[in-house]
Amino acid sequence: MVSVQPQPWPDPDPQIAAAIRGMYSGRREVPLAVRVRDRFGELFADDQFAVAFGQRGKPGWSPGRLALVTVLQKAENLTDRQAAEAVRTSLTWKYALGLDLKDPGFDHSVLSEFRSRVVTHGLEEKVLDLLLAELVRQGLLETGGKQRTDSTHVISAVRDLSQLDLAGEAVRAALEALVCAAPHWVEQVIDVPSWSRRYGDRIPGWHTPASQAKRARLALDFGRDGFALLTAVHASTSPAWLRELPAVQVLRSVLVQSYTRTLSGSGREVVKRREAKVDGLPPGHRRLTSPYDTDARRSVKGDTMWNGFKIHISETCQAPEPAAVGNNAGPGQGGHSRVLRPNLVTNVTTTDATVPDNAMLDPIHQVLQRRGLLPGDHYLDSGYASAELIVGSLKRFGVALVIPMLDDQSRQGRAKEGFATHDFRIDWPGRQVVCPAGQTSTTWSPCLQAGVAKTVVTFSTRDCGPCPLRPKCTTSKLGRRQLTLQPQEMHEALQGARAQQETKEWKHNYALRAGVEGTIHQATAVTGIRRARYHGLRKTHLDHVYSAVALNLIRLDAWWNGHPLDRTRTSHLTRLELSLAA
Repeated sequence: MVSVQPQPWPDPDPQIAAAIRGMYSGRREVPLAVRVRDRFGELFADDQFAVAFGQRGKPGWSPGRLALVTVLQKAENLTDRQAAEAVRTSLTWKYALGLDLKDPGFDHSVLSEFRSRVVTHGLEEKVLDLLLAELVRQGLLETGGKQRTDSTHVISAVRDLSQLDLAGEAVRAALEALVCAAPHWVEQVIDVPSWSRRYGDRIPGWHTPASQAKRARLALDFGRDGFALLTAVHASTSPAWLRELPAVQVLRSVLVQSYTRTLSGSGREVVKRREAKVDGLPPGHRRLTSPYDTDARRSVKGDTMWNGFKIHISETCQAPEPAAVGNNAGPGQGGHSRVLRPNLVTNVTTTDATVPDNAMLDPIHQVLQRRGLLPGDHYLDSGYASAELIVGSLKRFGVALVIPMLDDQSRQGRAKEGFATHDFRIDWPGRQVVCPAGQTSTTWSPCLQAGVAKTVVTFSTRDCGPCPLRPKCTTSKLGRRQLTLQPQEMHEALQGARAQQETKEWKHNYALRAGVEGTIHQATAVTGIRRARYHGLRKTHLDHVYSAVALNLIRLDAWWNGHPLDRTRTSHLTRLELSLAA
């Protein structure tokens, strides 16, 4: 058992401090680790993580300093071994952590244990909370203002398996777990040499039989073996605790999503591969893709197909003003009187890959509200768009969404010819609608569609039939026009947003959202957020949170040093193309 007695961080060793000041004198900029210690001091206090450690037992390494090590590890994109070695050998890291020259550091496995304890006790967000609170105290962050959010894909840390390989690997993983837990039981229920030939090594997808018939037979063999193994595990003579092994539970789920098992007329068991059109498949958010990471899911976004997760990144943003253009220097760096503050990440949210973007907007606002960092204007792309969110965000959080709404999806709206919903005049108090030809609706029917309140409005066949404008209005076989309306508040918000986004002012303002793409690129290049390092949603989210903190510190360091934001770099080939075009 590892214990922690929270203590203040030691001051930097005077000998190390003198060496660093000597090495980085004059115009040379001190490294990030030194700058962070000088600016923030004890950024992550031990008592913030004490709940994850015992009060008795062998004294462990300071959790607050381990948190800073993990942040610096992300900032420099190091492995655990490299980070532990940096603690032992790097003067700048020793300075930041308050270690003396002879401090031996720790074994690299301590970092893995630290992450596990943080996740187990729900402290994944702690480092970002602490950094943002300090930035608020220093006046670099505040409620209101502008923020932007976007999502990107995250590839899981497991092999991408076909459905055939998944079935075989699930059987193999369950066998491995059973052999480790109860080897004598396994040798009694299966023919070990026979099963070892098929499941002794990983199921190699690149050696899959080329023949479709052979692949089909192999898939059925995997299914029969899996069901046979589960039957043996659930037998009354088998230890009940075997059923609770995670790998056995995963095997059961994989078999249910991949196969059907029935009895023929003669009482013989028949195992068949599940067919989507005949037997149906589980919904995507329930379908396992690996026996080793049960949180990873497959998804598609545009032309991108991946197996894993999705990350939503929110950051502050500021529109350049004439008084500040070309001056991004930090305080005291000279230039114009008004200085742009750095764009800082205020939240990261990690989900499985199947969760739609618009389902995460309310949770994002709830976290920003808890941190006291709700924006006044929130810039998003159309993946987050809905009338419900426009109205709900303003009503519940006071946040105005700057977001492009999808066009009217009616036939007329998609074709941009004929009469769409916005061409009709709606009398909400009178519960009537007047069409472009001046006819009044005959029915007004509130209803629920997929659990959402709607109103269905219909016109009379007697009015629509002889109407000369009918070809522009409806092609219904019933000979009349029908409209489906959202509640008044949402309908008016939707129509207002669609009209506003056609203006030049809105388009110029909305261009501010594009900067979040650069943040995603920077996070990918520096910390590798698009590839998960660990198994499971919670550890992947932990990695994303520490990446966000590292990104903020990198940006703050550049701002403190008076560096302008990176300008777009143009390749020589692109320059040649532009010169030829000119």
